[in-house]
Amino acid sequence: MSPAHRPIAAAIAAAALAAGGVVASAAPAAAASGDLLISEYVEGLSNNKAIEIYNPSTQAVDLAAAGYKLQVFFNGGATAGFTADLTGTVAPGDVFVFAHASAAPAILAQADQTTASGLFNGDDAVALVKGTAAVDVIGQVGADPGTEWGTGLTSTADNSLRRNAGVGVGDADGTNPFDPAVEWSGYATDTFDGLGWHLTPSDPDPEPVADCAATPVTIGSVQGSGAASPIQGQDVLIEGVVVGDFQTGGYDGYYVQDAGDGDPATSDGIFVYAPGGAAVNPGDSVSVAGEVAEYYGLTQVVAGDVEVCATGQALPTAAELTLPATTAQREALEGTYVTLPQNLAIGETFEYGRFGTITLTNGRLDQPTAVVEPGAAANALAAANLENSITLDDGRGSQNPDPALHPDGAVFTLEHSFRSGDLVQNANGVLDYRFDTWGVQPTEGADFTLANARTGVPDVGGDLKISSFNVLNYFTTIDPTPTNDRDDDRTRGADSEEEFQRQQDKIVAALADIDADVFGLLEIENNGTAVKALADALNAKVGAGTYVPVTTGVIGTDAIATALIYKPSTVTPVGGYQLMTSAVDPTWSDDRHRPGLTQRFAASASGDEFVVSVNHLKSKGSACAESPDLKDGQGNCSASRTAAAKALTNWLNTTVAPDGRAIVIGDLNSYDHEDSIDAFVAGGFTDLEKQFNGEHAYSYVFDGQLGYLDYALAQPALTADVSGVEAWHINSDEPSLIDYDMSFKQPAQDALYAPDPYRSSDHDPVIVGLNLTPDTTAPTIEVTADPELVWPPNNGMRTIEFTIDAADDRGEVSVELTEVSDTGARASWTQVDDDTFEVKAVFGAVYRFTWTATDAAGNTATDTAEVVVGR
Repeated sequence: MSPAHRPIAAAIAAAALAAGGVVASAAPAAAASGDLLISEYVEGLSNNKAIEIYNPSTQAVDLAAAGYKLQVFFNGGATAGFTADLTGTVAPGDVFVFAHASAAPAILAQADQTTASGLFNGDDAVALVKGTAAVDVIGQVGADPGTEWGTGLTSTADNSLRRNAGVGVGDADGTNPFDPAVEWSGYATDTFDGLGWHLTPSDPDPEPVADCAATPVTIGSVQGSGAASPIQGQDVLIEGVVVGDFQTGGYDGYYVQDAGDGDPATSDGIFVYAPGGAAVNPGDSVSVAGEVAEYYGLTQVVAGDVEVCATGQALPTAAELTLPATTAQREALEGTYVTLPQNLAIGETFEYGRFGTITLTNGRLDQPTAVVEPGAAANALAAANLENSITLDDGRGSQNPDPALHPDGAVFTLEHSFRSGDLVQNANGVLDYRFDTWGVQPTEGADFTLANARTGVPDVGGDLKISSFNVLNYFTTIDPTPTNDRDDDRTRGADSEEEFQRQQDKIVAALADIDADVFGLLEIENNGTAVKALADALNAKVGAGTYVPVTTGVIGTDAIATALIYKPSTVTPVGGYQLMTSAVDPTWSDDRHRPGLTQRFAASASGDEFVVSVNHLKSKGSACAESPDLKDGQGNCSASRTAAAKALTNWLNTTVAPDGRAIVIGDLNSYDHEDSIDAFVAGGFTDLEKQFNGEHAYSYVFDGQLGYLDYALAQPALTADVSGVEAWHINSDEPSLIDYDMSFKQPAQDALYAPDPYRSSDHDPVIVGLNLTPDTTAPTIEVTADPELVWPPNNGMRTIEFTIDAADDRGEVSVELTEVSDTGARASWTQVDDDTFEVKAVFGAVYRFTWTATDAAGNTATDTAEVVVGR
């Protein structure tokens, strides 16, 4: 049963490096055979690096007590440039995974020890050392192979290598030539599905053998009702109908379901791992003999012998799985044929292009701290969100699958796409648990409904627009070593000129359509020239001289910065730019936040001035020692962001914009119920997205949950001029498969590209409309009386009610009664409330009531209603 991690040999911890750091040491001498060995090597893109170590013995091994360490010999070096002392215990037949701390989640889910230091590339030798003697070496110490040892997939560069079955002793001689093809099998870049479990098919064939005439055990007894099978490591004979065939595509197996054991707590289906086994088809009844194992928390039978007992059998009725669903409810259906009958929303699509997966959610889910306060409420909503989501996979374990498949089973194209918020119903397939995630491996296409169509640029009104736009690492510096991740902290953008052009064309298309008068840009290269390059590219599309940048040069020390471009035809800078840094307020951390770029502008048409402050605060992802994650839903560094918010609001209120006409835009890396946004509001700033679009506004989708990190926060005087605010959902709802990046795509998926605004970033742009030109248009007002004619004229008092309709083209209008006149010697009146009066019914009397409407600019209009008695 699942979910349960495989038995972990040691807790995940930072690598204990020799003498507290990376230490060079001499090449180790060879050790005796018959010790631990390296069973898997992952040399993926960026920091996707891992070494799996296997214990083939019958005794547990204490790594620290035995003196085990990993060493890396860089670029043909004869001495180790990196050494990590290994800690923890490896059980017999189990593995230990050492990985980079910034590796992909699928790697970290299996990691027993991590390091933040740079690890190996394809031309570096890696040694497993015990004491001072090597017990296994990948590569040749002291020899530089150029880029890799081996060729094709079976090489050390950008591939994964798995030790072949039957290899029980490591290559302890690190000085001999190394050919990975001798003892290793190669897999494509960023293949992680072998980590955490080492299969040794050289063991004796399992007993009993497959036999359709023999009596099998129930699959439920194999699954058990706990978190893992109660009979791991034992040989079993099962029999059932194949309900899902995934022998091709990377999973190397199929799912078998029997008639059940009558226990609703135990699953009646199971995965049969059968790499290279005889082909089976859905509807085949099969007898399977093999060993029970847990793999990434998925219970499976490793097939030793299979016999087809019958073909063309009816599949069992699909069990209905509805959300919310608890872990126990899912465990009881693991490996069985299921259907998702609800109309579920597409939530997360980030891993769709890379792994073929999307997240389905029971309605669109909110980020907890976007709608409730941090703490218990946020944590409760986070738990509820988990129960209301499930993965829809594509039945393939390979990365960068071709073709990409639409949830309805057809091929994904630009013309047949989907967005987060679209609906999927009746997804049928097998429920399984991989990479710490519950998912349905589909056996047919689901019903699909377009429910979140693309829209045009939002109409925010006004006569001037400001926009915040995260340009997702727009770097004019092309990564000179795209296969080497050691410089990725400085070259974060495109890996080639082709990628750069694709990226720039999408960003320019979006900026041109928004047509803002002032753009605040985030994640632009901090080289002093990238902002001009982007402005030049935009002008090439919309007209020479349309936009100019605020020239700042390099600001701060990070690789990315904030930037401003503006239309000189509509706004003019007033004075020079200013930066919010620790020099202004020591509570602002220069190490955590990019400098806040701030500029005052004047509107050309009216002369009205306003201040734009573009900010990018510290992210939630990486830790801040002085501001740890309090586990309240705000993530890392909340206190640091809150201090920055207080410093910024104080500076703007007292020094930069005491006139109350500043707006803060940018990526504040906080959802709107978090402490840092509370600090802005306490400082007098209005959260314009919440004011105009309500509690469920969003500009970003993360883990299938909605919220906004991209803000427009205005001081009171400028808030009065805001005509509208909206995020344009061109990025957050779009699958990343259609972005510019070509790193993780097959050629057919690279072709799923258009130079349009969609997926030009991962954040949606936020657009703000302002009314700044003089308002010379009077409001409208119409007054009617009920009744207009009073009868009979009996000199009594009669009630008159007035209806006053007043409006203005720029928002609020005030109305007041400015005059009452009457004719007739005995006429009189009294006011009951704002729009109700009493008049004396004197024959021939005429009463005139005049109201005046006044708009925010002081323009007025009047209307008079008459009440006549007895005529």
